[in-house]
Amino acid sequence: MWATAVGVARVRALETEREDALFRDPLAQAFAAAGGLWPSSPPPEDEAARRRRLAVSFSIVIRTKFLDDLLLQASASGVRQVVLLGAGMDSRAFRTDWPDGTRLFEVDTAAPLDFKASVLRQEGVVARCERITVAVDLREDWPGALAAAGHDPTVPTAWIAEGLLIYLPQDAVELLLARISAQSAAGSRMGLTLGSRGVIERFGADAVPGSAASMWVSEMPDDPVGWLAGHGWEAHSRTLRECATAYGRPISTPPREERPGGLIAALRR
Repeated sequence: MWATAVGVARVRALETEREDALFRDPLAQAFAAAGGLWPSSPPPEDEAARRRRLAVSFSIVIRTKFLDDLLLQASASGVRQVVLLGAGMDSRAFRTDWPDGTRLFEVDTAAPLDFKASVLRQEGVVARCERITVAVDLREDWPGALAAAGHDPTVPTAWIAEGLLIYLPQDAVELLLARISAQSAAGSRMGLTLGSRGVIERFGADAVPGSAASMWVSEMPDDPVGWLAGHGWEAHSRTLRECATAYGRPISTPPREERPGGLIAALRR
C-alpha cells in the first residue's frame, strides 16, 4: 500500500506548484520522482475515470490543509508530541515550523520508511523537530513499539490518521481507535479522515485491481461525532465541501444528499 503514498506525494507536488497553493510540500516531488511518478501523466482514461481521479486528488489537497491546520492548533495549545499513523511520504517533520521540544513519531512498516529514508538522504534535508521513525505494522503491537521509541502517554499527543481508516475493516478501525485512546492523555488532539458514506460504491466498485480505490473497505459511521464520543473524544466533523469553500476552493458540482463530514478534529477530555 505504500506505493499509494507515493501517489499522494505526486498530488501534493502538483498542488505545491500552484501559485495559490493551500500548502507547500518541497519534498513531495522528490518522493514522486523516486517512485517513478514524476514527471508523468495519467494513462488514457474515459471521462468517468478522469472525474474520479480528479475528485480523489482534490480530496487529498483539502484533507492535507485541514490536518496541517489541526496540527498548528495543537502546537499552539501546548502539545509537543505528534504521532503520524501510516505516515507514508508525509513530510510535516520537514515543512512545518514546529515549536522547540516537539517530538514527531512516524509509524509505518519498514518498506515505506526505508524508501523515504533513501530520498531524504538524497535531498540532504533536516527535520524541524525531533523526528523518530517506528517501523511496525499497525496490525501488530504498535503501541508497544511506540512506547519503546519514547512516546509518553502521560502527556498530550496529536494523532493523525490520514487516508488510513478507509483501508481497514471495521473491527480493525475500532481496535486502532481504542489503542489511540488508551495512549492519549487529557488535552490530546486527533485528526482523522474517514471514507464518506457511498464512496466505495462510487469509486471502488469498478476500480482497477491493485489501485487505491480497489482496497477501500471501510466507510465512516452514520454518526462519527457520537461514535468518537463513545471513545472519550469531543469531535467536530466537517465535510469536504465545507472545508473546500472555507479554503477558497469551492466545489462547483451540485451537492449530493448532505451527510456527516469525513474530516474529523477531536479533543481528548
